[in-house]
Formats: sequence, structure tokens, C-alpha cells
Amino acid sequence: MFQKISNILSIASFLLITSTLGASYFGYKYVQSPQFQKKIMDKVLEEVQGLIPDVLGNALPDVTGESMPVPVKPTLPKMF
Repeated sequence: MFQKISNILSIASFLLITSTLGASYFGYKYVQSPQFQKKIMDKVLEEVQGLIPDVLGNALPDVTGESMPVPVKPTLPKMF
């Protein structure tokens, strides 16, 4: 009786491990596929494009002041 239960549990364990490995393999292949990467990139770009106008609108000043003076570099007299 114990051997029957042990055999059933070992078969169930084998099926569980095999299905986990198969799902992991196909999940990895899906994540590495160009279609999935394009889908994720489109979602990220959509979110970023929504934030860009707010960031630029808040960061740019309305009025600017005078330009900064540029120091004049002294020139050396020519000897020859």
C-alpha cells in the first residue's frame, strides 16, 4: 500500500516539476521575443511622453535676464 502511494506521489511530483520547467521555458522565450519588447517599449514611451510637457513647462523660466559677460582673453604681442 505504501509503495502505491509513494509511486503516485513521485509521478505527481514529476508532472509538477515538468510543467514548471516547461512554463518557465516558454515564459522566458516570450519575454525575450521582439513582440513583447516592442509592446513594453510602446507602453514606456507612452508614459514618458505624457510626462515630458509637464517637466519642460515647469523647468523653463518665463523671463530671462541679461547675458553673462564673456572675459576677453589677453593676446601676447608678436615678437617676430
